[in-house]
Amino acid sequence: MSLDNPFAAITHDAEIVREYGPFPGASCVAGVSFDGKRVWAATGTALMAFDPTSGATERSFDRAADAGTAFDGTHIYQIAEARIDKIDPTSGQVLASIPAPGQGRDSGLAWADGSLWVGQHRDRKIYQIDPANGAILRTIESNRFVTGVTWVEGELWHGTWENDTSEIRRVDAQSGAVLERLQMPPGANVSGLESDGADLFYAGGGGVAKVRAVRRPKRRSA
Repeated sequence: MSLDNPFAAITHDAEIVREYGPFPGASCVAGVSFDGKRVWAATGTALMAFDPTSGATERSFDRAADAGTAFDGTHIYQIAEARIDKIDPTSGQVLASIPAPGQGRDSGLAWADGSLWVGQHRDRKIYQIDPANGAILRTIESNRFVTGVTWVEGELWHGTWENDTSEIRRVDAQSGAVLERLQMPPGANVSGLESDGADLFYAGGGGVAKVRAVRRPKRRSA
């Protein structure tokens, strides 16, 4: 299966099981993460967290939050222009910052295996970077614009949004080959992506300031 033949991948229509928002005062959702209890959403000028059961907003911090969001088990990482901020999720205080690899062209953000994984929107790449200094450790090529990025059960997934069409894709973490595609319905674009570690993805809705819960397909046995 080649990078240039995504149509050889397993393809499904995405199953949207719930929508959250639009959130008061937010003009967009640009990044999404999950800390095991709350969903975090980057809304441009604020980083907020809500309960995925009730939908109620539990925290909101005035912070530059214009792209991807990630959680390492203790801290939130947030892309803010050309940097990535490490944030205390209780106080909202920025504890450290590193340069973002795309210098302002960055999109999605995820944490896995001690590294940050950064989507590059129009560059069509995903970078694995060192969270201590921002050094690039690996580059994965995509054949579509990359928005959100997430890992779940050893699988790398990323969102796409190009020509008003969005998908959530599972890709080979070495070659970038597309293995599985969830096709979002018209108008449901993906601007950020996170797994709940189980059977759901949380997908940012871009300019509609919503987060959508999307069913993750069950894993096929080898």
